[in-house]
Amino acid sequence: MYAGKLVFAQVMDHLPLHRFRRCVARYGGEHKVKRFSCLDQFLCMAFAQLTYRESLREVEVCLRAQRAKLYHMGFRSVVARNTLANANRVRDWRIYADFAQALIQVARRLYAGDAFGLELEETVYALDSTMIDLTLSVFPWAPYQHSRAALQLHTLLDLRGPIPSFIHITAGLSGEAAVLDLLLPEPGAIYIMDRGYIDFARLYALHKAGAVFVIRDRANTRFHRRYSHPVDRGTGLICDQTIVFTGAHSAPGYPEPLRRVKLRDPERAQTLVLLTNNTELPAATIGQLYRCRWQIELFFKWIKQHLRIKAFYGVSENAVRTQIWIAVCVYVLVAILKKRLALDASLYTILQILSLTPFEKAPLDQILGSAARAQSSPHMPNQLDLFAETLGH
Repeated sequence: MYAGKLVFAQVMDHLPLHRFRRCVARYGGEHKVKRFSCLDQFLCMAFAQLTYRESLREVEVCLRAQRAKLYHMGFRSVVARNTLANANRVRDWRIYADFAQALIQVARRLYAGDAFGLELEETVYALDSTMIDLTLSVFPWAPYQHSRAALQLHTLLDLRGPIPSFIHITAGLSGEAAVLDLLLPEPGAIYIMDRGYIDFARLYALHKAGAVFVIRDRANTRFHRRYSHPVDRGTGLICDQTIVFTGAHSAPGYPEPLRRVKLRDPERAQTLVLLTNNTELPAATIGQLYRCRWQIELFFKWIKQHLRIKAFYGVSENAVRTQIWIAVCVYVLVAILKKRLALDASLYTILQILSLTPFEKAPLDQILGSAARAQSSPHMPNQLDLFAETLGH
């Protein structure tokens, strides 16, 4: 009989705790704290994410029912709902934001060699945002519309994995393009964006930094065509042009020529007009790159379905941000687990198993590997492996 660690403890063994302690020290997370450390808080919230608890009271009841096992799960304090709620309210959410970035660095190294559907050596990112709806009367600090509140989750997704490499949370009223000011562009990397991020001065700064962008154009952009390049219309391409902007804001914002590719997307029955500063890739590849942007839509759909980021355990801004960042940590941790244990199961399957087995004693690779062998889902492309079974649940 297996006499090793509990499943929950085996999962948490993949956390780089030395990085976590640095994050706690950076923001003084345990100043004057005698009990219930930041790690205890993180473990409670991670347990809530993994087991789909609906409230802090449920977390307290479940963990107290297994009090004899808490020490072996990593807890060093008794779990109390009021203590956890207070920790979420007052302990700096940036501790968990920074720790999420540390986990992301680990995950990106593990997934660096994965394919995403195109044979390109460059790192390819998709940038987009999604709204997390809130109730204005309960969350007055996040106004969005007259009777609504919302948070905007800006995400830069590395399509090899896919793993979020940058996440920024703002109030719903903030514009999308302003997030470009926070990015540190990687020379040679490709950034795929929708038209909400059109700001020609910011795109020009991205170009001057040596990065490549592919962005969907707006219908009212004013430009002058300099050249038209031949295209194969049988592939859905309509035109491949070199243009210069003539608008009052676009021309001074982006003073250099730009490439404009227009194509028909048969899958979604729509015409796409794309702008890019890359002049080397075939026009068809530019279109394929933009289609890869839909992976970030799958990512948003997946995390909203399978992580606790739509219903919150606290109402303060700090508590909400803490919950979102710990949810991101759990997502990335499970992705790390999947790669390190070489599991074929989807993230959905792994999370379902972990939700039922946190208090069991069984080798993690055995309990997750057996489920992967029993899984009978059809084959899906490499870039969707993390999200297998998302659309059906």
